Amino acid sequence: MRIVLLGAPGVGKGTQAQRLAQRVGVVRISTGDLLREAVRQQTPLGMEAKRYMDQGALVPDSVMIGLVREQLAARRGGSGYVLDGFPRTIAQADALSQLLEHAREPLEAVINLEVDEQELIRRLSGRRSCPKCQRVYHVESAPSASGAQCEGCGTTLVQRDDDRAETVKNRLKVYRDQTSPLLDYYGKRGLLRSLDGLGSVDGVTDRIVRQLSQGDRQQVGRS
Repeated sequence: MRIVLLGAPGVGKGTQAQRLAQRVGVVRISTGDLLREAVRQQTPLGMEAKRYMDQGALVPDSVMIGLVREQLAARRGGSGYVLDGFPRTIAQADALSQLLEHAREPLEAVINLEVDEQELIRRLSGRRSCPKCQRVYHVESAPSASGAQCEGCGTTLVQRDDDRAETVKNRLKVYRDQTSPLLDYYGKRGLLRSLDGLGSVDGVTDRIVRQLSQGDRQQVGRS
């Protein structure tokens, strides 16, 4: 199964992509994780990407397309994948379509998670991350039991530059301007399935799996 997971920053794509991959037996491909690792290692690609990420802007299409091309080539003919964080623009979606058409492995579904913008701002601005092991916490909904330290390795938690309130607002504006047109793009191709992203983590995962198993493309509300 080949799936794209869409949604604004903070909607829960990373969590749901990981859980969905486990549930349906495919690989999660997270471009965000790949880029952050490149930033951590201070590779040339990582340093270039960091300039955009710190401003809440999108990393250039050329960088993202090349990264995804390598990932898909390595997994060609496998059990499938969930793409988390790609595509984010129409140009990226067109490039993805060409890559998959060439490989004769078309997308089977595009899941769009929907959450109110004020809730997204609350979620993102409250996130705290471990710079060492990459675990993520939230000051309200999922705080570290150790206070300001990571429960796993004891490293002091930090607020990523792209999770600061003003940057979050810009990230959401970028999403509206550049990424939301993908809903129309995939809707016209009969692939889009929009779901309410509010509720428990388990509930949202169940909702996605149920929608995929039904095989329809109708929008469904929260269950």
